[in-house]
Amino acid sequence: MSRGLLLAVKPDGSTFSSEVASLKGTDVSALWKASNAKPRPGEIRLFYGQGENKDTTLALVGAGKTENLDKNALLERSRIVAATGIKALREAGCTEVAVETGSASGLDAHAAATGINLALHKFDWKTSKSDKEKKTPVSVSSSGESDASSFKDGGKTLDWATGSLYSTSQNLARELMETPANLMTPTVFAERAKKEFEGLENVTVNIHDEAWAREKGMRTFLSVAAGTEEPAKFLEIIYKGAENASDTDVSLVGKGITFDSGGISLKPGADMKAMRADMGGAATVVSTALAVAKLQLPINMVTVTPLTENMPSGHATKPGDIITAMSGKTIEVDNTDAEGRLVLADALYYSTTVYKPKVVIDVATLTGAMMIALGDVYAGAFVTSDKLWTDLNTAAQAEHDEMWRMPFHKSYLEYINKTGADLVNTGGRPGGSCTAAIFLKEFVAGLEPEEGHEQDEPKIEYAHIDIAGVMSLSHAAQAYDTKQMSGKPVRALIEYLRRRAYNL
Repeated sequence: MSRGLLLAVKPDGSTFSSEVASLKGTDVSALWKASNAKPRPGEIRLFYGQGENKDTTLALVGAGKTENLDKNALLERSRIVAATGIKALREAGCTEVAVETGSASGLDAHAAATGINLALHKFDWKTSKSDKEKKTPVSVSSSGESDASSFKDGGKTLDWATGSLYSTSQNLARELMETPANLMTPTVFAERAKKEFEGLENVTVNIHDEAWAREKGMRTFLSVAAGTEEPAKFLEIIYKGAENASDTDVSLVGKGITFDSGGISLKPGADMKAMRADMGGAATVVSTALAVAKLQLPINMVTVTPLTENMPSGHATKPGDIITAMSGKTIEVDNTDAEGRLVLADALYYSTTVYKPKVVIDVATLTGAMMIALGDVYAGAFVTSDKLWTDLNTAAQAEHDEMWRMPFHKSYLEYINKTGADLVNTGGRPGGSCTAAIFLKEFVAGLEPEEGHEQDEPKIEYAHIDIAGVMSLSHAAQAYDTKQMSGKPVRALIEYLRRRAYNL
């Protein structure tokens, strides 16, 4: 067993705490200065044979100047410092690491735990001895903090345990998204989700088959599934954490295309393998729901994910076909590669008519246009309510899991209602993300005032989050991010729901 200790230091090398119990007799500042370390944030130096027993590898990570940073910037600094330190200690062979956290350490416990768990995540199918050794678990503990399964006030207070939960939930989404389509079919995804929720209180998991979907009239969902040999599934996770179990506060809806070939409108072959992660919306909402259930938040929530492959075959939906959605609206399929909005249309209508939530949020790797608009810096958020946007954005900024509000203007309907059907599933290249969003809005029941009651307030708030750009990260990657699928925006969603549950 090799021990490590992670400390944040000020630009001059001094520690934030006047005394670190495990480093009695060690002049941390002198070590830092002797190493010619720069005062910049993220600068790191390792020192071997430290501590009372001379058996500890000490990682000193520069926190930089923190005096003028706001709260959210300080949290992000903690994530980056902790991630930088833990990766270096793992490379040094440490299997047991202690981290100094808390107000006197320069590291926020929740943020540090988040950065550490995200940075340690490694998921692949390599079988060599050296590759297996790289995935050796690292046991990490924090000074004066609870363990990773003990939540203060049911998550009302953020600490090491909540940071561990937020990040391991994001890691689950990363794993689901990264798994190739032959190992993550709709059936496998649904069964894996069911297994993750086993033993948790107040949770019901339903896995519906194609016969059930057909009985419900989910023709747009099934039209996408028509070309594949893999059975489609409709996953439904019901969580009742509030005292009044009859009402549903929030519905999460996730796009679950476990592989997207484009169907008859076949995608280019280059990097088509990335479309194993086209179920990223489903992965993120299921992982979010799991965190909510583990925290036992006082909120009622339903999570639904339509799961299928989109494949070409003699049975596949063809360009020009007209489908009648569950809502009764007719849709012309102009491009079978715009399938995500078809499966989400029935899922949104189902969740909003059956459960009548106050808020519905869908998450989807929906449009390439979003990648052009925002790159991999922000997820795009189309939100009907200023309050809902403020709440989502506040949570996203706190977790540095950020979103940018996009226009949700009714004029975009003009792009998609010019055919012989009520709607067409693409509006061309201009405003591609906006036309996709306005298409989905047409299937959210209870959003518009009832006919004859034009002054009524909408009964439901709606947000569509397009995560196509942040599905994987390159330019915007931080020290805790990996080169694999990102699992965004799990942390932002958990934080939004935590704050909503406790009226924070």
